[in-house]
Amino acid sequence: MIEQQRDYVLRTVEERGIRLVRLWFTDVLGNLKSFAISPAEMENALNDGMIFDGSAIDGFSRVQESDVLALPDANTFEVLPWVDPKGAEARVFCDIAKLDGTPFDGDPRQVLRRNLNTARELGYQFYVAPDIEYFYFDPPAVDSRPVPLDEGGFFDLTSTDITSSLRKETIRTLETMSIPVEYSFHEDSPSQHEIDLRHTDALTMADSVMTFRLVVKEIAALHKVHATFMPKPLEGVQGSGMHLHLTLFKDEQNAFHDADDPYNLSVTAKQFMAGLLRHAAEITAVTNQNINSYKRLVPGFEAPVHISWARNNRSGLIRVPVQKRNSDQTTRIEYRSPDPACNPYLAFSVILAAGLRGIREGYELPAEADSNLFEMGDDMLAKLGIEQLPQSMSDALRVMERSELVAEALGEHIFEWFLRNKRAEWRGYKTHISQYELNRYLRSL
Repeated sequence: MIEQQRDYVLRTVEERGIRLVRLWFTDVLGNLKSFAISPAEMENALNDGMIFDGSAIDGFSRVQESDVLALPDANTFEVLPWVDPKGAEARVFCDIAKLDGTPFDGDPRQVLRRNLNTARELGYQFYVAPDIEYFYFDPPAVDSRPVPLDEGGFFDLTSTDITSSLRKETIRTLETMSIPVEYSFHEDSPSQHEIDLRHTDALTMADSVMTFRLVVKEIAALHKVHATFMPKPLEGVQGSGMHLHLTLFKDEQNAFHDADDPYNLSVTAKQFMAGLLRHAAEITAVTNQNINSYKRLVPGFEAPVHISWARNNRSGLIRVPVQKRNSDQTTRIEYRSPDPACNPYLAFSVILAAGLRGIREGYELPAEADSNLFEMGDDMLAKLGIEQLPQSMSDALRVMERSELVAEALGEHIFEWFLRNKRAEWRGYKTHISQYELNRYLRSL
């Protein structure tokens, strides 16, 4: 199979007249990185990898150990549909390795591979389907507030939804690149949209999320529109989440399904959920990695604040959607806190590690919280034993740095670099004087 895919790549490069092949990978924060090779180098790249200077990438190598290998994954080869056919280009995702061929500790894709291998040793395959929200705005001027393109709301299909054509073109492009879409619609906030991807294995999905973010921005830019995955770009309305529908499969059967359970949830599913709930605070810095992420995780805007679960309660962290009739395969859980600006390789890694910890150690699932938690006071929440997610990046980093689970899931290299980078970001934020402070205090104090 590997040899067949390799031959397909080389044949396609020749037959389609590909001029450049872009080797894609991400840095620790999930920024897409790339360098291009000529078609003549593609066979060498597939055989031996391509050496590049890792010290130039944030979170990768130190200067004294700078060179690393980009190893193309032939299964991810796709022609880029938005490039002029006369100068056709393709992309392929890469694993980053040390020069001796062993996995490089600073590569998020290798981190996810390692965690998926841990699941595989227990007999599980990890599947993910994300609901990805984002905004369209007029191209931003320096220091200006974002200007929405429409005033539409949930599921609007009216003259106010002027960006529906952008969604359609985005979906066509995604499907051209072998990324199937399940749903798309206008979200609740002005100029906010959602596209839901069809479930697949976690590694393929992490690659798909990276591709998705670029495709949305590329199509928007072609129409002189700015697309953003910033979690909370507008005050007073909902922010953008990336709700993750999660399933474990074992021997090609849905390991989360149990027809005899009132919720159709297996013991495995309940233990996985219990692991996510117990370690939710520890992994939040990774699933919500920006200062702006915590402007979304506040009461009143549908984003989860409380560490709880329920079947059809969107105020909780984990929701158990109603499965489709007579379909064992659709039993799943929905983890609602992540946002679309996270590094999907690292987010999927810590989520999987938390869930597997619950399975291995037999965690017990707390009682369902089926009330509207936003309407409960702190006393009642405390009585029910319901805690909150971290309320700022500083809080999230403080919990993360004490987490043995996150350190193990990410590996020492990324764990320590991530903490250093995000602490520096928080220090910069703390010393910044915002317009809010000037408006509130400058004249009155």
